[in-house]
Amino acid sequence: MRIIGGEYRSRQIAMPRGVDIRPTQDKVREAIFNILGDISGRRVLELFAGSGAFGIEALSRGVEHVTFVDNNFKCANTIRLNLESLHIANNKCNIIKSDAFTAIPKLKESAGQFDIVFMDPPYYKEMAKKCLIIADGCDILSRIGLMLVEHFKKDALPLDLKTLTMQEERRYGDAVITIFRRSYDKSEDRGLPGNV
Repeated sequence: MRIIGGEYRSRQIAMPRGVDIRPTQDKVREAIFNILGDISGRRVLELFAGSGAFGIEALSRGVEHVTFVDNNFKCANTIRLNLESLHIANNKCNIIKSDAFTAIPKLKESAGQFDIVFMDPPYYKEMAKKCLIIADGCDILSRIGLMLVEHFKKDALPLDLKTLTMQEERRYGDAVITIFRRSYDKSEDRGLPGNV
């Protein structure tokens, strides 16, 4: 797999061996970063990180910090090796070997809020739905933040959330990227950026 843009453009990253993961296709990843635009200085959380491709792409494009979360030790080790191969400084990233459901509440306490949260859980198991509900309850998205959920086209996501509002959906074959924005009071309209 290759990095699409930014400082590490065209560099290859390794995939974890012997692990059943479904990496986000290059064209989908490129489309996501086109939606996000300038993300320099943002704080990113990648859940179900796998190889860390999304977070590394974000680092390549100038984000301040990425937290990678995956519960598989092979994935966590591959992310570490990928970061080392690109000589990415330790203060730019953090790898947490944990399932997302456990990590989210702990991250709220230890790391605060994130500007971009990306999750790409396994299809068909309602994991996207469950994780989204936990993230909503923990209020981990910053005021200007976006949460992007990659899921199968037939996997329904909850829309009656407390701190998140669905902004749009983009379909790429069988994959759908659903984008949520932090809910806010209409009186806060002034001064709220239109984009991340």
